[in-house]
Amino acid sequence: MCMLQLLGLSFFILHAVSQTVRLAGDSTMAVGGGGGGTQGWGVFLSQFLTIPVVNDAVGGESARSYSDQGLFNSLVSSTQAGDFVIIEFGHNDVSAGAVDNGKQDAVGDGYDITSTVTTATGQTILIHSFAFYIENAIAAALDKGATPIISSVTPDNIWDNGQIAGPNRFVTYAQSIGIRRNITYVDHYAYTAAAYDALGETQTTTFYPNDHLHTSPAGALVVAEAFVRGLLCSDSLLASKVNSAGRAVPGNCL
Repeated sequence: MCMLQLLGLSFFILHAVSQTVRLAGDSTMAVGGGGGGTQGWGVFLSQFLTIPVVNDAVGGESARSYSDQGLFNSLVSSTQAGDFVIIEFGHNDVSAGAVDNGKQDAVGDGYDITSTVTTATGQTILIHSFAFYIENAIAAALDKGATPIISSVTPDNIWDNGQIAGPNRFVTYAQSIGIRRNITYVDHYAYTAAAYDALGETQTTTFYPNDHLHTSPAGALVVAEAFVRGLLCSDSLLASKVNSAGRAVPGNCL
Protein backbone atom coordinates (compact mmCIF):
# COMPACT_ATOMS: atom_id res chain seq x y z
CA MET A 1 0.00 0.00 0.00
CA CYS A 2 1.43 3.39 -1.01
CA MET A 3 1.99 6.28 1.43
CA LEU A 4 -0.98 8.28 0.11
CA GLN A 5 -3.28 5.29 0.64
CA LEU A 6 -1.97 4.87 4.19
CA LEU A 7 -2.53 8.55 4.93
CA GLY A 8 -6.03 8.33 3.53
CA LEU A 9 -6.81 5.27 5.63
CA SER A 10 -5.42 6.95 8.75
CA PHE A 11 -7.59 10.01 8.14
CA PHE A 12 -10.67 7.82 7.68
CA ILE A 13 -10.01 5.94 10.92
CA LEU A 14 -9.34 9.15 12.87
CA HIS A 15 -12.50 10.73 11.48
CA ALA A 16 -14.61 7.71 12.39
CA VAL A 17 -13.23 7.62 15.94
CA SER A 18 -13.82 11.33 16.53
CA GLN A 19 -17.47 11.28 15.38
CA THR A 20 -19.70 12.84 18.04
CA VAL A 21 -23.38 13.48 18.79
CA ARG A 22 -24.15 17.01 20.00
CA LEU A 23 -27.41 17.93 21.73
CA ALA A 24 -29.21 21.28 21.66
CA GLY A 25 -32.27 21.66 23.84
CA ASP A 26 -33.78 22.79 27.11
CA SER A 27 -34.02 21.41 30.67
CA THR A 28 -35.91 18.30 29.57
CA MET A 29 -32.69 17.28 27.79
CA ALA A 30 -30.04 19.03 29.89
CA VAL A 31 -27.73 17.76 32.61
CA GLY A 32 -29.53 18.32 35.91
CA GLY A 33 -32.92 18.67 34.26
CA GLY A 34 -34.98 21.33 35.97
CA GLY A 35 -33.30 20.85 39.36
CA GLY A 36 -34.81 19.36 42.49
CA GLY A 37 -33.77 15.80 41.73
CA THR A 38 -34.83 15.84 38.08
CA GLN A 39 -32.71 14.87 35.08
CA GLY A 40 -32.68 15.50 31.34
CA TRP A 41 -33.04 12.60 28.91
CA GLY A 42 -29.89 13.59 27.04
CA VAL A 43 -27.82 12.40 30.00
CA PHE A 44 -28.74 8.78 29.23
CA LEU A 45 -28.42 8.82 25.45
CA SER A 46 -24.73 7.87 25.38
CA GLN A 47 -25.39 4.45 26.94
CA PHE A 48 -27.31 3.48 23.81
CA LEU A 49 -24.75 4.65 21.23
CA THR A 50 -21.30 3.58 20.09
CA ILE A 51 -20.08 7.17 19.75
CA PRO A 52 -19.79 9.89 22.42
CA VAL A 53 -22.49 12.44 23.22
CA VAL A 54 -21.87 16.08 24.13
CA ASN A 55 -24.90 17.54 25.92
CA ASP A 56 -25.12 21.27 25.16
CA ALA A 57 -28.76 21.56 26.28
CA VAL A 58 -29.43 24.43 28.73
CA GLY A 59 -32.38 24.73 31.06
CA GLY A 60 -34.88 27.47 30.33
CA GLU A 61 -33.88 28.01 26.72
CA SER A 62 -36.07 28.25 23.64
CA ALA A 63 -35.08 28.08 19.99
CA ARG A 64 -34.97 31.87 19.99
CA SER A 65 -33.00 32.41 23.22
CA TYR A 66 -30.58 29.60 22.38
CA SER A 67 -29.95 31.44 19.11
CA ASP A 68 -29.85 34.99 20.52
CA GLN A 69 -27.37 34.05 23.24
CA GLY A 70 -25.00 32.53 20.69
CA LEU A 71 -25.40 28.99 21.99
CA PHE A 72 -26.18 27.59 18.55
CA ASN A 73 -23.12 29.39 17.17
CA SER A 74 -20.95 27.95 19.92
CA LEU A 75 -22.27 24.43 19.36
CA VAL A 76 -21.78 24.59 15.60
CA SER A 77 -18.29 26.04 15.94
CA SER A 78 -17.34 22.97 17.98
CA THR A 79 -18.91 20.62 15.44
CA GLN A 80 -16.79 18.67 12.98
CA ALA A 81 -17.69 17.05 9.68
CA GLY A 82 -19.38 13.74 10.33
CA ASP A 83 -20.89 14.74 13.67
CA PHE A 84 -24.61 14.52 14.41
CA VAL A 85 -26.57 17.45 15.89
CA ILE A 86 -29.89 16.67 17.59
CA ILE A 87 -32.12 19.73 18.07
CA GLU A 88 -35.19 19.65 20.32
CA PHE A 89 -37.03 22.74 21.58
CA GLY A 90 -40.60 23.84 22.24
CA HIS A 91 -41.30 23.87 25.97
CA ASN A 92 -40.14 27.46 26.44
CA ASP A 93 -41.14 28.84 23.02
CA VAL A 94 -44.76 29.64 23.83
CA SER A 95 -46.21 33.16 23.81
CA ALA A 96 -45.43 35.13 26.95
CA GLY A 97 -48.32 37.61 26.92
CA ALA A 98 -48.08 41.39 26.80
CA VAL A 99 -44.41 41.62 27.81
CA ASP A 100 -41.74 39.72 25.91
CA ASN A 101 -39.74 37.21 27.95
CA GLY A 102 -36.87 36.82 25.50
CA LYS A 103 -37.93 33.27 24.66
CA GLN A 104 -41.21 33.32 22.75
CA ASP A 105 -41.21 32.89 18.98
CA ALA A 106 -43.48 34.43 16.38
CA VAL A 107 -46.51 32.15 16.05
CA GLY A 108 -46.82 30.16 12.84
CA ASP A 109 -45.55 27.17 10.93
CA GLY A 110 -43.03 28.63 8.51
CA TYR A 111 -39.60 30.17 8.16
CA ASP A 112 -40.47 33.75 7.14
CA ILE A 113 -43.04 34.50 9.87
CA THR A 114 -42.28 37.49 12.11
CA SER A 115 -44.03 39.57 14.73
CA THR A 116 -43.26 42.48 17.03
CA VAL A 117 -43.20 42.29 20.82
CA THR A 118 -42.71 44.78 23.61
CA THR A 119 -39.88 44.27 26.08
CA ALA A 120 -39.98 45.01 29.80
CA THR A 121 -38.30 48.36 29.06
CA GLY A 122 -40.98 49.33 26.55
CA GLN A 123 -38.87 48.70 23.45
CA THR A 124 -40.56 47.18 20.41
CA ILE A 125 -38.50 44.45 18.76
CA LEU A 126 -38.93 42.01 15.88
CA ILE A 127 -38.95 38.29 16.59
CA HIS A 128 -38.99 35.34 14.20
CA SER A 129 -40.68 31.98 14.01
CA PHE A 130 -39.58 28.75 15.68
CA ALA A 131 -38.59 27.47 12.23
CA PHE A 132 -36.41 30.52 11.54
CA TYR A 133 -34.16 29.88 14.52
CA ILE A 134 -34.05 26.10 14.06
CA GLU A 135 -33.49 26.15 10.31
CA ASN A 136 -30.67 28.67 10.59
CA ALA A 137 -28.95 26.30 13.00
CA ILE A 138 -29.59 23.37 10.67
CA ALA A 139 -28.04 25.27 7.75
CA ALA A 140 -24.97 26.12 9.83
CA ALA A 141 -24.56 22.49 10.90
CA LEU A 142 -24.87 21.31 7.30
CA ASP A 143 -22.25 23.83 6.25
CA LYS A 144 -19.85 22.19 8.72
CA GLY A 145 -20.54 18.78 7.21
CA ALA A 146 -22.59 17.61 10.20
CA THR A 147 -25.86 15.70 10.07
CA PRO A 148 -28.70 17.55 11.85
CA ILE A 149 -31.69 15.71 13.30
CA ILE A 150 -34.86 17.54 14.33
CA SER A 151 -36.67 16.02 17.31
CA SER A 152 -40.12 17.03 18.50
CA VAL A 153 -40.72 18.33 22.00
CA THR A 154 -41.49 15.70 24.65
CA PRO A 155 -44.94 15.45 26.29
CA ASP A 156 -45.89 16.82 29.70
CA ASN A 157 -47.47 14.53 32.29
CA ILE A 158 -50.97 15.53 31.24
CA TRP A 159 -53.55 12.81 30.59
CA ASP A 160 -56.85 12.66 28.73
CA ASN A 161 -59.10 9.58 29.02
CA GLY A 162 -56.29 7.32 30.09
CA GLN A 163 -53.74 8.47 27.51
CA ILE A 164 -51.14 11.22 27.28
CA ALA A 165 -52.85 14.34 25.93
CA GLY A 166 -52.37 15.20 22.28
CA PRO A 167 -49.32 17.06 20.92
CA ASN A 168 -48.97 20.84 20.77
CA ARG A 169 -48.14 23.01 17.77
CA PHE A 170 -44.37 22.68 18.25
CA VAL A 171 -44.57 19.00 17.34
CA THR A 172 -46.13 20.01 14.02
CA TYR A 173 -43.54 22.74 13.57
CA ALA A 174 -40.66 20.28 14.08
CA GLN A 175 -42.15 17.82 11.60
CA SER A 176 -42.56 20.60 9.03
CA ILE A 177 -38.93 21.61 9.46
CA GLY A 178 -37.81 18.04 8.84
CA ILE A 179 -39.80 17.95 5.61
CA ARG A 180 -38.66 21.38 4.37
CA ARG A 181 -34.99 20.78 5.14
CA ASN A 182 -35.09 17.10 4.05
CA ILE A 183 -33.49 15.93 7.31
CA THR A 184 -34.41 13.18 9.75
CA TYR A 185 -37.35 13.95 12.01
CA VAL A 186 -37.88 11.94 15.19
CA ASP A 187 -41.35 12.25 16.67
CA HIS A 188 -40.06 12.13 20.22
CA TYR A 189 -43.46 13.24 21.49
CA ALA A 190 -45.27 10.27 19.96
CA TYR A 191 -42.68 7.70 21.00
CA THR A 192 -42.56 9.00 24.57
CA ALA A 193 -46.37 9.15 24.72
CA ALA A 194 -46.53 5.53 23.54
CA ALA A 195 -44.09 4.49 26.27
CA TYR A 196 -46.08 6.36 28.91
CA ASP A 197 -49.39 4.95 27.69
CA ALA A 198 -47.95 1.46 27.96
CA LEU A 199 -46.77 2.10 31.52
CA GLY A 200 -50.00 3.82 32.55
CA GLU A 201 -50.77 7.07 34.33
CA THR A 202 -49.96 5.88 37.86
CA GLN A 203 -46.45 4.65 36.98
CA THR A 204 -45.71 7.60 34.71
CA THR A 205 -46.70 10.12 37.38
CA THR A 206 -43.96 8.77 39.64
CA PHE A 207 -41.49 10.10 37.06
CA TYR A 208 -42.55 13.71 37.80
CA PRO A 209 -41.54 14.63 41.37
CA ASN A 210 -41.96 18.39 41.14
CA ASP A 211 -44.21 19.37 38.24
CA HIS A 212 -45.71 18.05 35.00
CA LEU A 213 -42.63 18.85 32.89
CA HIS A 214 -39.38 17.68 34.48
CA THR A 215 -38.63 13.99 34.87
CA SER A 216 -36.79 12.06 37.54
CA PRO A 217 -33.72 10.10 36.41
CA ALA A 218 -35.95 7.03 35.98
CA GLY A 219 -38.34 9.02 33.82
CA ALA A 220 -35.50 10.55 31.81
CA LEU A 221 -34.27 7.06 31.01
CA VAL A 222 -37.69 6.12 29.61
CA VAL A 223 -37.68 9.32 27.51
CA ALA A 224 -34.17 8.53 26.24
CA GLU A 225 -35.25 5.01 25.31
CA ALA A 226 -38.23 6.48 23.45
CA PHE A 227 -35.89 8.69 21.41
CA VAL A 228 -33.71 5.71 20.54
CA ARG A 229 -36.76 3.73 19.43
CA GLY A 230 -37.81 6.63 17.20
CA LEU A 231 -34.26 6.89 15.86
CA LEU A 232 -34.17 3.19 15.01
CA CYS A 233 -37.46 3.59 13.15
CA SER A 234 -36.09 6.48 11.10
CA ASP A 235 -33.78 6.63 8.10
CA SER A 236 -31.03 8.40 10.03
CA LEU A 237 -27.41 7.35 9.64
CA LEU A 238 -27.17 7.71 13.42
CA ALA A 239 -29.29 4.55 13.74
CA SER A 240 -26.22 2.58 12.65
CA LYS A 241 -24.44 3.89 15.77
CA VAL A 242 -27.02 2.41 18.16
CA ASN A 243 -25.47 -0.35 20.26
CA SER A 244 -27.02 -3.63 21.44
CA ALA A 245 -28.55 -1.99 24.51
CA GLY A 246 -30.16 0.61 22.29
CA ARG A 247 -31.55 -1.98 19.91
CA ALA A 248 -33.18 -3.68 22.88
CA VAL A 249 -35.15 -0.63 24.07
CA PRO A 250 -38.91 -1.26 24.34
CA GLY A 251 -41.53 -0.15 21.86
CA ASN A 252 -42.43 -0.52 18.21
CA CYS A 253 -42.27 1.72 15.17
CA LEU A 254 -45.20 4.10 14.94
